[in-house]
Amino acid sequence: MNQTLGALEELILLLVLRERESYGAELVKLYAEHTNKSITLPAVVMVLKRLEKKKMLKSYTGDPSAQRGGRRKVMYEATELGYHSAEEAVKTKTQIWDMVPKMS
Repeated sequence: MNQTLGALEELILLLVLRERESYGAELVKLYAEHTNKSITLPAVVMVLKRLEKKKMLKSYTGDPSAQRGGRRKVMYEATELGYHSAEEAVKTKTQIWDMVPKMS
């Protein structure tokens, strides 16, 4: 499990885990809600593809919808490796944060 996660990869992976499955446009909205920052759809898609290449996410094509003019959404869900990688990243950050002296 020695693959490291970049900060954006970690956030997107955590959002996918939170939703159980998700797609690009939904993640753009969730990212903005939880970080108070904006992100573009192409940036999210690039991260999703990178995480899929690292075997932390898997994708499948959803059902077509009239809302999308009959087009299908590409849905993403975390793999077991993705879950454990996110868990390890959060655990490491928490351990380091716990060692940071409190500021007055």
